[in-house]
Amino acid sequence: MIEETVEAEPGPGDVLVRVSRAGLCGTDYRIWTGDRPVAYPRVPGHEFVGRVERIGSGVTRVRVGDRVAVEPNYSCGACALCQEGNRNLCLARTAVGIDVDGGFAEVARLPERCCWPLAVDIEDDELVLAEPLAVVVRAVKRAAPRAGETAAVVGVGTLGLLALQVLGLRGVRAMVTGRTTRRFGLARELGAEETCAVGGGSLDDVAQRFSGREGVDLVVETAGTAQAVSDALALVRPGGRVVLTGLPHEPTSVAFFSIVRREVTILGSMIYQDEFREALRLLESHSVQVRPLLTHQFSLQDIEAAFVAHRDPASIKVAVVV
Repeated sequence: MIEETVEAEPGPGDVLVRVSRAGLCGTDYRIWTGDRPVAYPRVPGHEFVGRVERIGSGVTRVRVGDRVAVEPNYSCGACALCQEGNRNLCLARTAVGIDVDGGFAEVARLPERCCWPLAVDIEDDELVLAEPLAVVVRAVKRAAPRAGETAAVVGVGTLGLLALQVLGLRGVRAMVTGRTTRRFGLARELGAEETCAVGGGSLDDVAQRFSGREGVDLVVETAGTAQAVSDALALVRPGGRVVLTGLPHEPTSVAFFSIVRREVTILGSMIYQDEFREALRLLESHSVQVRPLLTHQFSLQDIEAAFVAHRDPASIKVAVVV
């Protein structure tokens, strides 16, 4: 539902951003359906770009007229986790579009720390993927890839197709697995050397053939399901690393005997710490291809259709044009 509201005044340290594009992801969809309760009324949307329209007192990071990408998570900065550098794990972390109003609006009010001014002209269609790209940059960093290693990406959605490309930039040969073959052609265009549909054969065998040894060196899981976790563990070799970025909402059965016996390292990767800057650099240098991932665009007035399109198997990333 679209509603008219009174435009907020920027407080000290605040910035009003006129939104131009906002990406739609699974979290937004779950808020829309009510599967993820928030403090309603709430304007969702955390993947967005726009232009600074007004600034509050004390703002120095941006100026009126600046085009900015929005980093939609900010921590308290004072707790032990923040002080030791783990601000992404801050228990008082604020998520724009979840804890406070976000980007599915004409104008969003944000702390200036969330706004990244752009030195290079990047199209809105590309910039709207900066936030999920930052998630992937951190996940790949957590996997500690080395040039010449082999990897598997579990999931062929937005995060998976971005992870595939970031792994390639690190000199890693990568394969992808997914529930269907629908996006395998695109995955190959973006650098996948092998594809495998879950249920289409033994993942262990595929990983061994691809890697030339007992399995791949590392796995980046992006699907966020219990099955995806099991698939990741089937693909990795003894002594390998698995990075989990998804957030399964159902119980996950893990054979811990196999984890211990094979000395598999399992790492969680939660959003990002300082990786947003790196994501912007990758977009500015056109090191990753993001346009093929943007499959649907809707106006803000048609946002209900955008949510419906998000569930369409043919969609990858849906964007709202404000």
